[in-house]
Amino acid sequence: MTVQESISESQRLLREQGLRPVEIWVPDVSSEEFAAEAHRQSLLVASSPTASDDMNFAEGLADNWPK
Repeated sequence: MTVQESISESQRLLREQGLRPVEIWVPDVSSEEFAAEAHRQSLLVASSPTASDDMNFAEGLADNWPK
């Protein structure tokens, strides 16, 4: 079985289970624009009056994240 045949078979089985493919576009995290915007937003969060509470919340989520 070729790679293409294997992929087609996998896709067929998924469709039989009622699933369908979906294309999702996400930000390019390697772009300079993304880095600049992430930095801008992090400065806003850090200067927030609730920054300490926000950080505690985020760290609490991270502590419970599966590893």
